Amino acid sequence: MIIVIANQKGGVGKTTTAINLSAACAMQGKNVLLIDLDPQGNSSLSFVDSEKINGSAFELFTEVNQPWENFIYQTKVKKLEIVPSKINLAKLEAKLVGDFDAIFRLRDRLEQVRSDYDLIFIDTPPTLGLITVNALVAATHVLIPIQSSYFALEGTDDLLETIEKVRSRPNPDLDLLGVLVTLFDKRTSLSKDVEAHIRNVFGEKAFKTIITRSVRLEESPAHKETIFTFSPNSSGSIEYQKLSKEVLSRV
Repeated sequence: MIIVIANQKGGVGKTTTAINLSAACAMQGKNVLLIDLDPQGNSSLSFVDSEKINGSAFELFTEVNQPWENFIYQTKVKKLEIVPSKINLAKLEAKLVGDFDAIFRLRDRLEQVRSDYDLIFIDTPPTLGLITVNALVAATHVLIPIQSSYFALEGTDDLLETIEKVRSRPNPDLDLLGVLVTLFDKRTSLSKDVEAHIRNVFGEKAFKTIITRSVRLEESPAHKETIFTFSPNSSGSIEYQKLSKEVLSRV
């Protein structure tokens, strides 16, 4: 299964979800690959020293004759590997524009290794550009994190429209795995109202698990750790473990 984590709205917990969900699935014995396609490289910073990165996601796209092992790095989490990102990925769209196979570049590359993993997660940038479309074309499923705030569903229509366009031509098998409520503040009625609205809109596609707002979750990437080693007894740790089980039950 290839799961792209996407939302063009920034600050919704997308990278936090990519880091901790991929780690949680690996901890359950699955062979997992995380591909960081965000030029900011925040997923990568949690697992790999940036100074030790040679081959990265940019070269994965542009140097198609290089073997995969040049881009894959082992993390501290057993059974979890990563293709890291560097800032040069920001130049990728300009480089690929005009190539007739531009939107299929990642899909074609993944065909070479997808059988080596039980799950492949793809963290995407907060845009609906060529990088995100590449991820959607390559994926089997989409997971959409939505923040429990007043503007929660702002822009979601654009993402769902893009998903439908990808389904209509290049990837008809793309499926919505689920919608994840993130940054939930149990103290406010607004968060509860937004959660109820999301569940009303998406029905059974909304995950039962909710990711609450947590200082520990925000701090863990700065310490280059997942929530499971940084604060194993925290709410974030418990919630991402529950989410991983829910995800595995759906795929």
